[in-house]
This record gives sequence, structure tokens and C-alpha cells, in this order.
Amino acid sequence: MRILHWHVHGSWSTAFVHGPHTYLVPVTPDRGADGLGRARTFPWPQQAVEVAPEVLADEQVDLVVLQRPHELELAERWLGRRPGRDLPAVYVEHNTPRADVPNTRHPMADRPDLTVVHVTAFNQLFWDCGRTPTVVIEHGIVDPGECYTGELPRVGVVVNEPVRRGRVTGTDLLPRFARQAPLDVFGMGVEQLPPQPGMATFEDLPQRRMHAELARRRVYLHPIRWTSLGLSLLEAMHLGMPVVALATTEATEAVPPEAGVVSTRVERLEEALRAFLADPELARHAGRAARAAARRRYSLDRFLADWDRLTKEVTG
Repeated sequence: MRILHWHVHGSWSTAFVHGPHTYLVPVTPDRGADGLGRARTFPWPQQAVEVAPEVLADEQVDLVVLQRPHELELAERWLGRRPGRDLPAVYVEHNTPRADVPNTRHPMADRPDLTVVHVTAFNQLFWDCGRTPTVVIEHGIVDPGECYTGELPRVGVVVNEPVRRGRVTGTDLLPRFARQAPLDVFGMGVEQLPPQPGMATFEDLPQRRMHAELARRRVYLHPIRWTSLGLSLLEAMHLGMPVVALATTEATEAVPPEAGVVSTRVERLEEALRAFLADPELARHAGRAARAAARRRYSLDRFLADWDRLTKEVTG
């Protein structure tokens, strides 16, 4: 099967293109947001093939995987065919609703010719998709391996664009946590954070190197207030890191009690950070539980099997 899919979310796309199909990934000369092409900081297999927009009209496409509202028009213009009507299409919803929660209408609501694929049950619960069929396919992770050493008594955090996204990513909480424990913040745009005592930043490292660096930290902190389920959290669990996380959106489903501490009480999270930093064996024990839980629920094999079943259903 030949699947058209834009490179939008690096970690999710990395898992998606590991399936058994050919994945057509638009690429433009400027490698802008609508034509990033193959990932350059994530390892992608050969079945992910770059394709220029001007040749898509002549390409065989069996399924269109949409991830942003404007891709519907973009696909129709580039393909000369209407997704959902002239060829099968699904829309992957990565994000939580941001407007009048919980009454937010999905941009693909009342489109029975499409299927909205939610990455969490939380998303499916909160988005109003009207008559559009919906399913949940939870995340899957390319397992980086049990790399945890916890040798550095520091806290690892991954936050992309923390200044622009602000309270969504819990950026306002970082100085408070940094007063409790030394904090190392990884991700795109972290160099824009104002300098804070006890906090260091590491800008946009290649995925493999970031995983190696994270795994040296004693504990992983997930301060995100409002996102479906951060893939960096699941990656940290796969690495074997103990987790301290805000109990928001899907985090309570992903992190079992034995894998760390999940709470809406910031004071409780601060206590947990101090406890893991002070007790390497406690951290190691919780990290093993985190890895086991993540491998059970968020394995790449399960993710790809779920997607394979759906693609067969929607393509008939």
C-alpha cells in the first residue's frame, strides 16, 4: 500500500513509517512546514520516500493520512483528487482541544467520508467530532533500549518551544522545580528560556544523543499541563527512567503507580523529585517498572498492527 503522509510530528512519524507500506512524504525545496521530507534527526527506514508535490498527481496513492486541517485542501490540489471522496483518508488528531473545552467542535466534524484517529482516549472523549467516525490508536515507540544509568543526580525534562507555548507546557513551573533539584531541559527552542539558577538547557539534539543524555539523569519530569500524551514521556519510560508528572490529560493512564509519581499537587511532585535524587535504588526500581509498563502498552508492534487493521478497513 502507498500512503501519503506529511512529516509533522517527528517521534510519531518515526514510528508510523516503520510499518510494512510505502510512505510518500512530501518534500519542497525549502523543506518548509508542508514539505519537510524525511527526518534528519530521527532514523527512518527506506520505505519512507520523499516525493515532490508537482509529481503527486501521477502517483498511485491508496490512503491519505491527514494531520492538520489545511492538508485537506493541500492534498486535493496536489493530487487532483479529494481525500475521503475520491480516495480513502483518515485524520490523525494529535492534540487536545484548545477552545471551548469540552464543547470544541473538531475541524473534521460531520465528515462521514473520513475517520478521525485519536492518539489517546482522552482526545476522543473531549473532541466533538459529530457524525465523523472515530477510533483510538495509542502511541507506539521505536524502543531505544534500556539505557538508564541515572548517574547524574539531576532531573531531565523535554519541552519543545517552551516560551511560545508557555503554560501549556508548564514552562512557568520550571523555575520552581529548579529550586528543588538541578534541572536539564532538552528540546527545540529551549535556548530562549531566561537563565535560571539550577537550570541548564540543551537545544534540539539528534534523537539518539538526546536519549543517551536523558538516560544519564536520575529522574524524568513531565510538567506538561495540556497535551494528549507527550511522546517524550513514553520515550523516557522506555529508557528505564522513573517518572514524575502532572496528572493531566492521559498521563494518569500511561504511568502506573510503581513507575513514579503522578499528581496535580506540585508540592507532591517536588517531594518525589527530591526522593528519587536522594535514593538511586528507588529511582532504578521505579525506572524498571516504567519501562515494563511502556513496553506492554506502547510497543511499536502493537501500534503498527493497529494501524494495519485500520488501513485495511478504510481502503476496503
